[in-house]
Amino acid sequence: MRILIFIMLAIAASPAFGQATKSKITVQYPKTHTVGQVDHYHGTPVADPYRWLEVDTAPEVEAWVDEQNKVTFDYLEKIPYREAVKNRITQLINYPRYSAPIKAGEYYFFYKNDGLQNQPVIYIQKGLGGTPEVFIDPNALSEGGTVSVSLLEASTDNRYMAYAQSEAGSDWQQIRIIEIATKKQLPDLLRWVKFSGASWHNDGFFYSRYPEPAKGAERSGNNQFHSIYYHRLGDDQAKDRLIYEDKANPDYYHYGGVTEDRKYFVMYAAPGTDGFATYYKDLSADGPMTTLFEGYKNKSSVVEHINGRFLVVTDIGAPKYRLISVDPARPAREHWTEILPETDNLLESVRTGGGKMFASYLENATGRIYQMDYNGANRKEVQLPGLGSAGGLGGKKEDKVLFYAFTSFVYPNTVFKYDLATGQSEPFFQSPLQFNPADYVEKQVFYTSKDGTKVPMFLVHKKDLKLNGKNPAYLYGYGGFNVPLTPGFSASRLVLLENGGVFAMANLRGGSEYGEDWHQAGMLLKKQNVFDDFIAAGEYLIREKYTSKKKLGIAGGSNGGLLVGACMTQRPDLFAVALPAVGVMDMLRYHLFTVGKGWIPEYGSSDDPVHFKNLYAYSPLHNLKPGVKYPATMVTTADHDDRVVPAHSFKFAAQLQQSHKGPNPVLIRIEKQAGHGAGKPTSKIIEEAADLWSFFFFNTGTKVIYK
Repeated sequence: MRILIFIMLAIAASPAFGQATKSKITVQYPKTHTVGQVDHYHGTPVADPYRWLEVDTAPEVEAWVDEQNKVTFDYLEKIPYREAVKNRITQLINYPRYSAPIKAGEYYFFYKNDGLQNQPVIYIQKGLGGTPEVFIDPNALSEGGTVSVSLLEASTDNRYMAYAQSEAGSDWQQIRIIEIATKKQLPDLLRWVKFSGASWHNDGFFYSRYPEPAKGAERSGNNQFHSIYYHRLGDDQAKDRLIYEDKANPDYYHYGGVTEDRKYFVMYAAPGTDGFATYYKDLSADGPMTTLFEGYKNKSSVVEHINGRFLVVTDIGAPKYRLISVDPARPAREHWTEILPETDNLLESVRTGGGKMFASYLENATGRIYQMDYNGANRKEVQLPGLGSAGGLGGKKEDKVLFYAFTSFVYPNTVFKYDLATGQSEPFFQSPLQFNPADYVEKQVFYTSKDGTKVPMFLVHKKDLKLNGKNPAYLYGYGGFNVPLTPGFSASRLVLLENGGVFAMANLRGGSEYGEDWHQAGMLLKKQNVFDDFIAAGEYLIREKYTSKKKLGIAGGSNGGLLVGACMTQRPDLFAVALPAVGVMDMLRYHLFTVGKGWIPEYGSSDDPVHFKNLYAYSPLHNLKPGVKYPATMVTTADHDDRVVPAHSFKFAAQLQQSHKGPNPVLIRIEKQAGHGAGKPTSKIIEEAADLWSFFFFNTGTKVIYK
């Protein structure tokens, strides 16, 4: 069973495209009116003058968005090489990109983008040697490619495929059904679905949904009562059977799936994005939900049900995780059998396929995969092309070949076919992108954070780079939610490397690169460690002469947007450019919108006096000070972001424009008909990337080689 738990040639330039100075473009910001809103938190009054910007559907907010976008795009249009940068990014992205195949009976499915298609097209072929045919083309479902589609799961008889459809990047999805052989669309339509799969059993499937939200609150209202339902094929959604709800805990998430042998439904109940409880339901007897692991301090995920026992990856007694075997009839700890003990490296995941088990580890944030029997015997390493990131190697018990994808900073994503009989891999879908990895260096360094902790960081740049402090550097981070940052290829990032830049990615505390201890060292009351790690990364790049304060930019999205917002307010002198994307900027009110309360286990809540004090100390919105010269900043968000609602970025940008003093531009770029990031059309990706890189180059005085 697979559970998806809910996370991007320095040469002489002609004078027209050489160094540009920031003073050449002046900015007149729109006037943003304020209100007298003051909230009191445990005796502390906190002003919220831009509270009105939280109502993103209000006409006055929509007018504000248009005014801000006009200022931003007027500025961007004056950057002399913006169009040239866009053309180069378009060239770089214009190559075929494939996903690993997904097998259902005699058919294989895969995603393919020819290059500039707004959404990848889903193809189907009979057997590995069959002729691919279009199965679903999302580009035909909307103008501008704003509808995205993802396959969920084939029915147990491999006759039907469930898929999810989303519009404008929203987290809201519709589940639809298509007959595989005929490509006939069935009338089934399930709405108000979030954070769900479709796990088949008999003539239907289990899924998770919320109640229908109030009119007008679809994108910002507080989502509650995430519950499990069973849908029988052909029924109207109103007839779907409620399998599990928790009226006592309306904010909890509930999701799960059926084991491959179809004997059990496994459910997870989570207060938020950290620990969860694990339950199972005996499908043969339509039994009750039975506790397998109590909540909510730990994370124990069922891999599969094999020979009457659950294989479970758990952090109980193992911060770097281990694999155990649990008898559902005797789930107490004294009856567990340990299969894979905890090691010095993070056990990132375990999957099954072809009668084997595949364990994926992270060693200093780079992937290793090992094949073995279900009991851990006959272990052998899957030979990857190098140090990077790999994922896949899962399938049905009867499969003879499996697939995985591999990538690194200089190795474009490549799909490999893995032969279970021989243990050999061979490229299956290989990128035709023309660039020479040998021209670049990718390496890992370790630097010291404020409290003495050693933190790893990846660096990528041209081989002939001179360490003279004159190179533009782009420092990226995330640092939260137990999410690791591992090497990955980006075609648009090549514009930085081609223009003599340094790409740096820091593996901050708060992630999972070194297990649960590393995560906990950067959450709740220890969140400041994450910001200290990121600031220390910037200081390292300057000290080692990769760059200078005038050439250093920082970027991150979502929790990474919070990271950038916190660091630019704490150390505005250290960075030339700040690019916070879809960030959590108001740490006192984040939990009041959509799924924000699910982040309380990570951040804490302002409802608690101890956590209020901590959140108030670093909340980006509340730590902007008047009269401070902040870095050149371009905040980015989208009007349909219903995960981190755009009000965060709206309020932060308004306050930044009010507080900032100096010539640096502080702008906000608001994408229309887009969301948190997933499902964004290629055309919008190119436009946004061109704007971000142009803004970065212009405000670091970088000589751009494109004409």
